[in-house]
Amino acid sequence: MSNPGDAPSQTGRERRGAEGESTIPAPDLPPSTRHVGAMDVLKALGRPRVIITLLIGFGSGLPFMLVGNTLGLWLREYDVELAAIGFISWVGLAYSLKFLWAPLIDRLDVPLLGRLGRRRGWMVLAQGLVGLSLVAMALIGPQGGLVLLGVAALVTAFASATQDIVADAWRIESAENDEDQGLLTSAFQLGYRFAILAGNSLILFFAAGMGWNGAYALFGGFMAVVIAATLFAREPVDRRVAEEAVGGVSFLSPRGLFDAIVGPFLAFLKTHGSLALLMLAAISLYRLPDFVMGPMVGPFYVDLGLAKPVIASMRLSAGLIGTLIGISAAGLCAVGLGFNRTLLIGALVGPASNLGYMVLAMAGLSTPLFGGVLFVENFSEGFAGAALVAYMSSLTSIGYTATQYALLSSFYALLGKFLKGLSGAAVEALEPGRALMDAYAIFFAGTAAVGIPALVLCWILQHRHNRLKTATPS
Repeated sequence: MSNPGDAPSQTGRERRGAEGESTIPAPDLPPSTRHVGAMDVLKALGRPRVIITLLIGFGSGLPFMLVGNTLGLWLREYDVELAAIGFISWVGLAYSLKFLWAPLIDRLDVPLLGRLGRRRGWMVLAQGLVGLSLVAMALIGPQGGLVLLGVAALVTAFASATQDIVADAWRIESAENDEDQGLLTSAFQLGYRFAILAGNSLILFFAAGMGWNGAYALFGGFMAVVIAATLFAREPVDRRVAEEAVGGVSFLSPRGLFDAIVGPFLAFLKTHGSLALLMLAAISLYRLPDFVMGPMVGPFYVDLGLAKPVIASMRLSAGLIGTLIGISAAGLCAVGLGFNRTLLIGALVGPASNLGYMVLAMAGLSTPLFGGVLFVENFSEGFAGAALVAYMSSLTSIGYTATQYALLSSFYALLGKFLKGLSGAAVEALEPGRALMDAYAIFFAGTAAVGIPALVLCWILQHRHNRLKTATPS
């Protein structure tokens, strides 16, 4: 661990090459060099850098549910219409548009806080804004009007998306080698997944005891712990090294602006060639079933008659177990089958949670069945999420880390974030002439079906990689 002023050592990504060459793991590398499981992270928790990474990942995941599914549950308890809940979920589009301001974060220091370093300075600013805007949501609530609450949620999502840009760049640049990248990625993902559980499980206990407003204010205060972790983190790459990697051109010059905005995309296309568009298409559709279903999960719980303590208890038991097993299973599959096959399996198991909710809607209120559905949901999300994040991380180049990862994660979420805003209107359109639970069942079945194109694209991508591996001399 270093003090804020310490000069960072050269990272493994710099040693692999600072000229923007391909950072894709070679196809013939042993899979164990590309993925580290959850148990490896737990064994390494004695290392300060791993704990810091886990806490920063926790901070990145904390706001996600609070402007998404959990917010929908809160609104439904105040009898807000499903269509309005779906529309307000569009604040999450900020996560998908973050590539628009990622070049600024990649190439400029944040005013005043820039003395902490480019990555840590932006992280502290974004984390502080997340905490304050969550408190603002708590002060407004549905009682203060959906417009004001929506504005506060939008600010939270924007600050959270900015935090994601720089936190992902910090994580990727901090790795000393491929195995270390796997360790930090898994630590970050564990922290992120724990935050997701806190944001859609623990908060329900607090909401039952102190009300939704108090619970949101408390979670806003949790960001202070994340800021403290960031202050103890090491700045991964000296800004001069990053600038040299992209030619040392000033960001404010015409060439610098072009390179900051267009350069990352051109470098990605040049590095990956004919596979680039296929990669982006597969990434953009990979988690579409989860995104489209997401805004209706909370309202479905309310309409089904589930109490907040029951939801929270099941999420913290069956959900947590499913998450840990899912992340670990992704690691085991990567070791035994290879990374691309693991992506393919993730595309297959991902829509299983949607089908589980369809069965629950048809069967009616059943606590044991609800627990099984939550286990399947969290297993599939943990499995597919860990595989996809590690895959996207491997595709970035030094000097463009924040922008390229923001591009990939934006493609990952853009279509789903747009379509999910129509989810409430879709359920309401299916309801006339049917019971509400039947409308939910048809909706969940339809969201599972939208995962088929991603499965096909992942199979094609796997086939293309196999052909390239066969054609490349060993």
